[in-house]
Amino acid sequence: MEYKDYYKTLGVPKTATAAEIKKAFRKLAVKYHPDKNQGDKAAEEKFKEANEANEILSDPEKRKQYDELGANWKNRQQSANSAQSQQGYGYQGDPSQFYGSEGDFSDFFEHIFNQSRQGGGRRTAYKGQDLQGEMVLTFEEAYFGTSRIIQLDNQKIRIKTKAGSKDQQVLKIPGKGLAGMNKGTKGDLYVKLTVLPDHRYQRKGDDLVMPLNVDLYTAILGGKLTVATMKGNIKLTIPAGTQPDNLLRVKGKGMPVYNKKGNYGDLLVKVKVQIPKQLSVEEKELLKKLQQLKTKETTTA
Repeated sequence: MEYKDYYKTLGVPKTATAAEIKKAFRKLAVKYHPDKNQGDKAAEEKFKEANEANEILSDPEKRKQYDELGANWKNRQQSANSAQSQQGYGYQGDPSQFYGSEGDFSDFFEHIFNQSRQGGGRRTAYKGQDLQGEMVLTFEEAYFGTSRIIQLDNQKIRIKTKAGSKDQQVLKIPGKGLAGMNKGTKGDLYVKLTVLPDHRYQRKGDDLVMPLNVDLYTAILGGKLTVATMKGNIKLTIPAGTQPDNLLRVKGKGMPVYNKKGNYGDLLVKVKVQIPKQLSVEEKELLKKLQQLKTKETTTA
């Protein structure tokens, strides 16, 4: 068995830190993993070599012996390597170290590094790699729900979104990832939703906030104004004496509550009182009389 330069295999110097070794191995594992190179014997061999090198160099005691023995390492490790060759890709360690417990590729590395062989030399089946994608929705599509057909791995997949979908929400479509190895199940497809903003509404949870211009006289005297909602126009009552930036709540006219059919948030109408910039002579006279009346009332009180 010839001497193997594990540092050369990983592409790192002999002075490499544990973190540098881990990073180099992670890069090679992703590049040469058999799941991404099915039928490529050369890639499979490189994956096995990188796995072997990492197993030695990531273990402080084994690395120390390897560094001290040099070419004689083959004599010490011959039996161990022979046993390993009967076990496939037997990574030893915690796969979460590569990306953390919440890393995007934690599932991917979990099924890479937990392969084993059962009795009789048969490999254990394992799940295929998950895939990730993004789907952009208009505000209306997020409100009412929609469906899209995408082309993925030579197959057409229809993705449906429900009413009330949220920005940055992630949909899981089971079994639409890459094929598993050794008759393992397919991975899953994860689709992140991006909801485009709408100039009319601001979303706050299941509620919608919208501005409404109200003329000065209606704000003072009260009245009814037409308001456009996602389900059509309604007549909204403006109470007399409504102040600027008051919020008028319209029950059940907000966003659909996700996964709860028939439930809706509220519409919050924010009043924007419009002060007239130009007044007729008669309007000015009337306002002066009103001002005099208010001043008289205040003095009397």
